[in-house]
Amino acid sequence: MTHIYHQLPRRHKQLLITVCVITGLLFLLPSEDAKASKISGGEDSLAIATRYEVRMPQQMNDGEVGSAINLAQPTPANTATKLRTTHSKDSLVTVNNDQAIDLEPADKLTWQQVKVKSGDNLALIFSRAGFSATTLHRITSLGKATASLKKIMPGQIIHFGANAKKQLIKLTYQQDFINRLEIVKTDTGYQASQFTAQLETREKMASAVISSNFWNAGIEAGIEASLIMNLANIFGWDIDFALDIRKGDQFNIIYESKFLDGVEVKTGNILAAEFINQGQSYQAIRHTDGEYYSATGRSMRKAFLRTPVKFNYISSNFNPRRKHPVTGKIRAHNGIDYAAKRGTPVMAAGSGTVIASAYSKYNGNYVFIKHGEKYLTKYLHLTKKYVKKGAKVKQGQRIGTVGSTGRVTGAHLHYEFLVNGSHRNPRTVKLPKSQSLAKKQKAAFLSIANNRMAQLATNKRIMLASNE
Repeated sequence: MTHIYHQLPRRHKQLLITVCVITGLLFLLPSEDAKASKISGGEDSLAIATRYEVRMPQQMNDGEVGSAINLAQPTPANTATKLRTTHSKDSLVTVNNDQAIDLEPADKLTWQQVKVKSGDNLALIFSRAGFSATTLHRITSLGKATASLKKIMPGQIIHFGANAKKQLIKLTYQQDFINRLEIVKTDTGYQASQFTAQLETREKMASAVISSNFWNAGIEAGIEASLIMNLANIFGWDIDFALDIRKGDQFNIIYESKFLDGVEVKTGNILAAEFINQGQSYQAIRHTDGEYYSATGRSMRKAFLRTPVKFNYISSNFNPRRKHPVTGKIRAHNGIDYAAKRGTPVMAAGSGTVIASAYSKYNGNYVFIKHGEKYLTKYLHLTKKYVKKGAKVKQGQRIGTVGSTGRVTGAHLHYEFLVNGSHRNPRTVKLPKSQSLAKKQKAAFLSIANNRMAQLATNKRIMLASNE
């Protein structure tokens, strides 16, 4: 191009330069006169330090989009989407570049409740409520905070609160009468909170005389099933509640009752109890360690359980000259047969070491446990064994289940108790004495025990007076 320019006549060069200059000036001139103005009043003026609502394009009608003020800058493809959160009186708004999520307060949400059906899981429940699997995943990803949701039971109710866009904003789940789980959507995601109602504890008394059986007497006294079972467990080392209970036996207890807003909702611990069985009186007082002790400070928990299984009846007693039900021959029955449903748990009568866990033609599946140098217990005809030879077991630990393996006529547990190698009747053998409280604790305990015994005596007098 330079070579051609130099070959042009001088007049042509001057004309070309003039055209280029004029064209350049035209590009530099604005299409309209630019004016700067300062508005000092009127309807269109903007006040300093005042927030104005800017309507986003997706919130406007078609005719208004053209006049919208575009505040957002294009987001580069390699840049993470940024969120801008603003708080106002009515709602919390999280603005994404292409989406707005309204986090409205609970009183502005649309609520629905979903009752848990048999066979339901969280996926089915959320789907029935109209929420996606993604929402469910975000909630369950909170971990332990929402673990209770995975333990939902038929009949329970989950409440869902959604905004106008059908987004889940709040979930509430009443686990029981005192525990409630709440999950709320915030500008940073879902957050879970656990609420526990404060219960008022009061002491109550109950007493009864047994006319038919222990269970019915407890129900007639107005106490819950769990409390009846706890009472049996407390005295279970001294009294066989399946065989030793007689008409005229009586019990007398002081226990905790829990109240919520003045309404009794549940029972707590037994604080003190007396049980009179066949004329023999047994007392138990709850200590600060959660264990029960006699009025003199000796533990109610013995070294051995009197019976290691919850049975229906005794099918064969301890009898050195029993006639065998299968062979018909006279053969010593060195234990007790507890008839029970197949699969009923069998517990270790005391803490010790498993010295045998095997199978034989006559014993079926069996377990032998050694308790120190003096005592040995045997458990025969098990369906399953849950311990192996050499294992250490604790009193009350499940070691197997009732069965009918070996030479037997029906499902039962054959239980033997040996002292220094000699068989003893498990029902009548004198069990090792329980431990007593340490001297440092005993003085304080005895003071409490005396007060509790006085309360029990007063309650007994009231019961006797009311029955006259």
